[in-house]
Amino acid sequence: MSEEKGGGCCAPSSGNASPCCGGGSMSKAVLRYEDTFMDGQVDTPAGPVPRVHSRIGRRDLLGRWRVRWGIGRDRYRVAPGLYALGAPDGNAPVLVTANYKMTFDVVRRDAAGLDAWILVLDTRGINVWCAAGEGTFGTEEVIRRVTEARLAEVVNHRKLVLPQLGAPGVAAHEVRKGCGFSVVYGPVRSRDIHSFLEAGMKASPEMRRVVFPTVDRLVLTPVEITGLLRPAGWSAVALFLLAGIGPGVFSLGAAWERGFSAVAVLAAGILAGAVVTPVLLPWLPGRAFSVKGGMAGGILAACAVMWRHGAVETPAAFALLLAMTAVSSFVAMNFTGATPFTSPSGVEKEMRRALPVQAGLTVLAGLLWVGGAFLR
Repeated sequence: MSEEKGGGCCAPSSGNASPCCGGGSMSKAVLRYEDTFMDGQVDTPAGPVPRVHSRIGRRDLLGRWRVRWGIGRDRYRVAPGLYALGAPDGNAPVLVTANYKMTFDVVRRDAAGLDAWILVLDTRGINVWCAAGEGTFGTEEVIRRVTEARLAEVVNHRKLVLPQLGAPGVAAHEVRKGCGFSVVYGPVRSRDIHSFLEAGMKASPEMRRVVFPTVDRLVLTPVEITGLLRPAGWSAVALFLLAGIGPGVFSLGAAWERGFSAVAVLAAGILAGAVVTPVLLPWLPGRAFSVKGGMAGGILAACAVMWRHGAVETPAAFALLLAMTAVSSFVAMNFTGATPFTSPSGVEKEMRRALPVQAGLTVLAGLLWVGGAFLR
């Protein structure tokens, strides 16, 4: 099953790791969280299987908060393998999910009250949708985990319930050929797993529908902002240095005064792309996130120029308009890998078109801004 919030195709993004993904690096040490959710073990013909409970504790919530802000994200994973929830027997369903701990926590929480087996694939700490796009939630991994867990000895049936969002990475006929288990695709949201099983593993149209409401969009904002802190910091240093350039070669006073204003524009552009654009996403015209973000940044910049009418010189006003448009467009484009709005090929196409435009606007804004100092 897939996690409840923040899914995405995780196609190549415009710079940062896609916020939905989790980790991905094979070289990172893996933190083990089994002690927070283990509840004994279940004896099976294939040997003992660790049992997990469905309670989400304070440590789990703290871990979720940390990874939302990009802290320890690469290591937020659980050991792959077979787990028992409740008191499953040979007829209990087998739910397949990723080893990104946030995903795993949501699945065991939403499956509370069920007696089920949870087969966790090694997706390198990446959630289901992202892992399916990258190939780690894939056919070979499903076959490998079924075989290593000796699942055929544990259950009497031959069905695996995979999350619908994992379908792009799995060839059902190859799974059946490789391990003898057939694939049944469950609902998009793990919260529907009870209803799905009660309906005889039949999903309603609502269970199949991928939505991206405001709350889900804003959940992605913290990791977007934290991922930009380092490049934004270096950009701020560069802006302060450029701000001091003028008729007198270099002025510390001008560096502080104009540099502070430039950094404020940079921060406003980031917030326009990471906060304003997700909130207004359905109402901003067009499908491309770069266009939506550019429009949000441009409108806010235009409002700022009108508000400060007369106090901002013409070159600086144009520089503000162009810079905020470019920054907001770039930041908003990161969301393309974390939403159901775009496909991997669509993301790549958008990047090829948008990045040169964003770079051009940024260079032009810089020339107007630096040149404006010589016109005073």
